[in-house]
Amino acid sequence: MDAQPPIPTPDADRPDPLVPALEQRAAQGETRGLALFCHGGTVASIEPPRERALSLVRMRAFDQFVHASAGAQGIGTALLRYRVAGWNGEAADAFQDVRWAIARLREEHGTDVPIVLVGHSMGGRAVLRAGSEPSVTAVCALAPWTPPGEPVLPLRGQTVAVLHGRGDRWVPARLSFDHAVRARRAGARVARFTIAGGHSMVRRSARWHAFARDVVLAGTGLAPMRADIAAAMQQPSPEGLSVPL
Repeated sequence: MDAQPPIPTPDADRPDPLVPALEQRAAQGETRGLALFCHGGTVASIEPPRERALSLVRMRAFDQFVHASAGAQGIGTALLRYRVAGWNGEAADAFQDVRWAIARLREEHGTDVPIVLVGHSMGGRAVLRAGSEPSVTAVCALAPWTPPGEPVLPLRGQTVAVLHGRGDRWVPARLSFDHAVRARRAGARVARFTIAGGHSMVRRSARWHAFARDVVLAGTGLAPMRADIAAAMQQPSPEGLSVPL
């Protein structure tokens, strides 16, 4: 696998540099694991994400749920606020910001604390690409935007759980299926589920939230992997990659 490029100074080449930010919620007692939440965005934009952007509001709800239900078990959470709202082609700004956030969490909490990445849409693409970053022990991708050709080698040996709405009109579910197939071939442990509803994760939101929480708890070693996810990882393709939830 090619070495990752060094983590850049955020937006050093822009006239008025922007910086990413983390909204953190501390674990109750000792921090035994961390969940990093990464929101969606758009194909191309160098404007900062809006405070009331739906993509940010959605992931803040996941952050709050996981902290409320797992904070007492030692899970600390962090919501990443990107520098800019767009992926922006080869710049892959969201991916670079995820790498920055992981490095920051390792500095603050120590290199031995496991980190689970949770991302939606563009954030799902970013966390999947960051699967090989140090301290990352699992990736949870929610309706991830994974265009054809998206790299899968960073997921070799990684635990990956994907959930995608069958009625998603913004990011067709077939994209995450194709990505999951390729990731398995590259050596990742992948389970992929589908659920009724679309891209917003509003319909059956409790199931989306519980899915993310359970991946976080298992990925940090604080609970066994949920039975249906563990079973899907053992099933061959395509059965283990199109499991109804």
